[in-house]
Amino acid sequence: MPRYVLALDQGTTSSRAILFDHRGRARASAQQEFTQHFPQPGWVEHDPRDLWATIRRTTTQTLARAKITARHVAAIGLTNQRETTLLWDRRTGEPLHRAIVWQDRRTAALCAKLKRAGHEPLFRAKTGLLFDPYFSGTKLAWLLDTIPGARRRAARGELAFGTVDTWLLWQLTDGRVHATDASNASRTLLLNIHTGAWDDDLLKILRIPREVLPEVRDSSGVFGEVTAIPALRGVPISGIAGDQQAALFGQACFRSGMAKNTYGTGCFLLMHTGAKPVVSKHQLLTTIAWRMNGKLEYALEGGVFIGGAVVQWLRDGLGLIKKSADIEKLAARALDNGGVYLVPAFAGLGAPHWDADARGAIVGLTRGSTAAQLARAALESIAYQSADLLRAMEADCGHALRELRVDGGAVVNNALMQFQSDLLRVPVVRPRTTETTALGAAYLAGLAVGFWKDRAEIARLWAVDRTFRAEAPAPQMKNLLAGWHRAVARVKS
Repeated sequence: MPRYVLALDQGTTSSRAILFDHRGRARASAQQEFTQHFPQPGWVEHDPRDLWATIRRTTTQTLARAKITARHVAAIGLTNQRETTLLWDRRTGEPLHRAIVWQDRRTAALCAKLKRAGHEPLFRAKTGLLFDPYFSGTKLAWLLDTIPGARRRAARGELAFGTVDTWLLWQLTDGRVHATDASNASRTLLLNIHTGAWDDDLLKILRIPREVLPEVRDSSGVFGEVTAIPALRGVPISGIAGDQQAALFGQACFRSGMAKNTYGTGCFLLMHTGAKPVVSKHQLLTTIAWRMNGKLEYALEGGVFIGGAVVQWLRDGLGLIKKSADIEKLAARALDNGGVYLVPAFAGLGAPHWDADARGAIVGLTRGSTAAQLARAALESIAYQSADLLRAMEADCGHALRELRVDGGAVVNNALMQFQSDLLRVPVVRPRTTETTALGAAYLAGLAVGFWKDRAEIARLWAVDRTFRAEAPAPQMKNLLAGWHRAVARVKS
């Protein structure tokens, strides 16, 4: 009998493979970083071959560490960095360009042009999204306009577009399956989130040939079988979701009003809103959470472009720390931030500001400012940005959040989680399994093949590691937030 489900988690800076047992516990894993490419200021790219090579390598390593074969694996779940855009030749499988990463800002001018033309209300109504370089549609339009002959070849059906899930699914099945799930499709600016189908009006405005698009399927269901990795040949790929929707599922946020925040390269706060989409009045996004048995479920989302990446910048850009884990110790040397605020708008500002031209800044520096205060300001910036998202989300929903479930690499930082609770004035709950993005993909895959019975069984597996409750005085937190908002105002374009 198969004893495990394998999750393949392809992120912005690394790829991971994690093997989960029936109790939702990670039994073996492997991780590998890959090269980031920055060809121009504001441009971010990945080599598609690196994405596939690191997934293939970490998968093989995980199976070897667990000392198992394909017969022990019931299914494979796939989760991925969203919005990152790829275009390849259907016949050869060769990419026509590096992948354009979600953080990339090269289409800011195109987004502004589309806004001036008055198209945003239509896109907002049909996709739940705003015109921002973040999303895939304008990235794909740029590729088709820039690569010689690409638009003509796409219309002839010679090219394939996909987000990272589609690219990896294509590779895993040796080009037999060109598909995506509804959660990833909802991030492209091309999908009508009410019908769950590619929309002709949107395609026409962005000049995207329908022939280049993948098939949209349920998030939980068999997409195909692995043929490209001998050790997994024949194992079904039966779950796909964008990383943030996968984390929402992994956190067992199955009821309307439940929310999670993922602290990764960016920070992404999602609240489940049920079977009907909620239209935001505070610049948040309406997105598909997942599609199961043909039925769509929705979420409200706010995204912070630079979350944990600010710690990487302190490590790699400034050399203040040797490894990311050192940030907590360095920040603890400062009793407070000393009036220093770091606004990490390295790739513009996301929700609720949506300012593509904003750039990062450090404000409040004096001759007495220290490296410890800068480290503290960097950590605090993650919590401030998340607090702004939550307040906007509460205003949209009309009620206060009862608790915030958290996951991602940064949640091991107790000081950050405590500060987050102090700011929000609600309990911040860290689960025992913090790799909830991969776990959510595993759950979606396992449900499709009967490894888990239903969502009620999965909800029973969710367990608390620690709950952080507000301790600092509310007036103190109010003053800190006011300082943060003044700093943000200074970086807006």
